[in-house]
Amino acid sequence: MKYDHIGQMITEKIAEYGNNTALRYKAGEKWETLTYAEFGDKIKRLTCALIDAKIKRGDKVGIYSANRYEWAVSDFACILAGAVSVPIYATNTKEQAQFIIKDAEIKLIFVGNESQYQNLAAIHSEGAAIRIIPFDSIVDLDPAIATTFDEFIQIKDPAAYEAELNARQAEISRDDLTTIIYTSGTTGNPKGVMLSHANLFHQFEAVDANFNVTSKDTSLCFLPLSHVYERMWSYYVYLKGAVHTYLEDPKQVIDTMQEIKPTAMVSVPRLYEKIYAAVMNNQESASKLKKSLFKAALKTGADYYPKSFTQQNISFGLKLKHKLFDKLVLSKIRALVGGDKNFFSAGGAPLEKSIEEFFLSCGLLICQGYGLTETSPMVSYNTPGAFKFGTVGKLVPDCEVKIADSGEILVKGTQVMLGYYNNPEATAEAIVDGWFHTGDVGEFDGDGYLKITDRIKDLIITSGGKNIAPLNIETLVGKDFYIEQIIAIGDKRKFISALVVPAFESLEAWAHKKKIQYSSPEELIEHPEVTEFYKKRIELQSKLLAQYETIKKFKLLPKPFTMEAGEITPTLKLKRKQINEKFKALIDGMYHKSS
Repeated sequence: MKYDHIGQMITEKIAEYGNNTALRYKAGEKWETLTYAEFGDKIKRLTCALIDAKIKRGDKVGIYSANRYEWAVSDFACILAGAVSVPIYATNTKEQAQFIIKDAEIKLIFVGNESQYQNLAAIHSEGAAIRIIPFDSIVDLDPAIATTFDEFIQIKDPAAYEAELNARQAEISRDDLTTIIYTSGTTGNPKGVMLSHANLFHQFEAVDANFNVTSKDTSLCFLPLSHVYERMWSYYVYLKGAVHTYLEDPKQVIDTMQEIKPTAMVSVPRLYEKIYAAVMNNQESASKLKKSLFKAALKTGADYYPKSFTQQNISFGLKLKHKLFDKLVLSKIRALVGGDKNFFSAGGAPLEKSIEEFFLSCGLLICQGYGLTETSPMVSYNTPGAFKFGTVGKLVPDCEVKIADSGEILVKGTQVMLGYYNNPEATAEAIVDGWFHTGDVGEFDGDGYLKITDRIKDLIITSGGKNIAPLNIETLVGKDFYIEQIIAIGDKRKFISALVVPAFESLEAWAHKKKIQYSSPEELIEHPEVTEFYKKRIELQSKLLAQYETIKKFKLLPKPFTMEAGEITPTLKLKRKQINEKFKALIDGMYHKSS
């Protein structure tokens, strides 16, 4: 990359794409747009406002909000002011936000809605010297500690700050700290991952090497911007002069995809799992004719699209069959996600092979990759030119990986973080002789594709001595239409059991058809027919598991695992230790002979 820092990059792109649409956002029920020039004007004004607010080079500035265009404006303004942006998940509790504010020594913080503002006001009252800038209008805003975003950004004469702006940007180098992203922490407090401009430029070059993204592309930003995956991708979207659409409520993602028709985007597997489960569930109740048509269409797509994506010769007969089945079936499935795609990307958790194959059969390639916050994030990826389902692809350029004797994946490369903020002990433990210890277990196949088998700390060793990867079980069984969440249990136990959270909307629709009477979720999950139904669903999804990996007993839960209860992280990873402790009595009950 020719740029010294990301601030320089966005400044040049604003000049290059001036009147092109940069972004879209929802105002009420209507989509509004900003051009690159309008986006740039807001960034510049906010940069001046930060300087006016005495934010110095290296100061930490927080962003505690759901996705919205102001998030990006604030982030870029921090970079141009020489400050360090520190995102906080919009779903973080007051206590979680308080830890980050204290640990990162945040001086000023942008905040989204009323409840997040109230959390910050309470944190301020307990001694944190923070200036609060709410994006929304707040009912009981205290002017002694807070100024609204619209008021804060009103700089009368941005030109008066020109010399200071230029001086600050001239001081920024590629190796400077850009952001501190706190890991979601499945155990203990989160750690602040320090990423530099060079870390992120490495990732842009990796995408450039194997993907074709242009100013004609449209992206949907629905993963939290506090997540390194969406953050890196969002920078890249602007690097290419494409259009970025901000979605504040991720629950609306499928409807929004159909509305704005993105051509490229990143996601976590859960989105693809839900779409797959819904399509396959509809097939269960379809007529024989529709079922056979669906199967024939997928078979044709499975023959056609691998050849199409890898530019192999396709016979006239296959082209003709594909044209027919595409019109009747496959194009309708693509319409669920807003039509044709340049590509999809998946990361953050494993995506089950059969789901990847299903989407490709419909003409949608999901390029699954692997990485961590500490690696900015990408270590490996599947690409349109080289993909193998069931793996996380080949290594990105300028990246080394070796597999330790324990099976742990060790990474070395320009994308490896600077270290953990304020935590030299954790840094020294994680990076040894230049190698970052990921904590993940994996292996390469004969073609150089990487496969992740599990997290070292998550591996289950049964009392019979079997080593079992719970993630594999949860990925296979959890793709079921009627399952929302699942945790596999069995460490130092005789067999594998599970706690299962039903997808209650789907379960209730099924129960209504079966005329099952119930007055509460608790009563519904205790019904014998429901228990038997889930037993069959789990068996159906467990066909690819070895006998010793299959779930022998399970308990249905009336409520989902939540962040507020300390059961999952902001990136939806299970906090296994906490769940095992919280539900100990229920779990123990599954292993008693009488249960």
